[in-house]
Amino acid sequence: MSHSIAQIAAALGLEAVGDTSILVSGVNEPALARADQLALAMKPDFAAQIPQGSARAGMLWQGADWRSFGLRAAILASRPRHALSGLSAMMDSGQGYHRGIHDLTVIDPGAELGKAVSVGPFTVIGAGAHVGAGSVIGPQCHVGQGAVIGPGALLHAGVRIGARVTIGAGFIAQPGAVIGGDGFSYVTPEPSGVEKVRETLGRESDPDAQAWARIHSLGGVTIGDDVEIGVNACIDRGTVRDTVIGTGTKIDNLVQVGHNVVVGRNCLLCGQVGIAGSTRLGDNVVLGGQTGVVDNITVGDGVITGAGTMLMANVPAGRAMLGYPATKMDANVESYKAVRRLPRMMREFAELKKAVSKLVEGR
Repeated sequence: MSHSIAQIAAALGLEAVGDTSILVSGVNEPALARADQLALAMKPDFAAQIPQGSARAGMLWQGADWRSFGLRAAILASRPRHALSGLSAMMDSGQGYHRGIHDLTVIDPGAELGKAVSVGPFTVIGAGAHVGAGSVIGPQCHVGQGAVIGPGALLHAGVRIGARVTIGAGFIAQPGAVIGGDGFSYVTPEPSGVEKVRETLGRESDPDAQAWARIHSLGGVTIGDDVEIGVNACIDRGTVRDTVIGTGTKIDNLVQVGHNVVVGRNCLLCGQVGIAGSTRLGDNVVLGGQTGVVDNITVGDGVITGAGTMLMANVPAGRAMLGYPATKMDANVESYKAVRRLPRMMREFAELKKAVSKLVEGR
């Protein structure tokens, strides 16, 4: 589908300049954009690449000299990357999933589907499940017994929704996401080596190995509205109460959220984040890629972690954390700088030591 520059600008509430009747059917990087594509030139460095392509129109920053790049039209945005959110939605042609209920689905008679729900082939929907109006369930998905999915959901291929999971409106799950698997919860008849190490910091171990007894997960998962779960991310059900994911939270690929965890509203959990059981995250928390969070701690509102951070204790609201174990980001950077200076300092120390020794010997 093609859109004119004027139509795109009007839909996004942005300024259009030049020949706004030009039609585009897609977007591309400046150096690769064809004549029927909108060049995404968000910064001057990107805009300099426009002449390498064939674009006639581009999206640039407010006040850009768009004519100097050889363009015939432009859309100007004060925050181009934010404008890309709406633009990408307009240009998304979707995955081509089946419309309506495919013949090769298995839907329990006790399940309830709202109006205009689409279900792809080889998908199974269990007894008592409810799928909200306008939802699209891709191929090879599973919606468990008693699960509730709100209106406007999009489950990509291979998504698994476990029994007794409750999900709000506008939910998106990328391929392979698993919501509502059992928690990783085991116990031994007597205090285990793990418990002793935790209490004594390794001064006492457990010479007698014991078998692990499984604690079943009786709770579910409750997810708010407008939540997105990434590829192969996993959210475990609670042991007794539900694991909770707050409204507006976005979870990246390969993230693990353990049993009983509570994640607040509008959080970002980036790739390979792992959150151990019974931890609580406040609202607007951002965990950088490969951040680890130990069990049974509280992370306050607005906390931000850098990539590879390990949170091992409660974190007050508003802190920026980095490192393993995590410290305040500015302090961690200073420590890192000091570590990098250590080889030079050791050489200087050795020279000073040698000089002092000579002075002592010369007395």
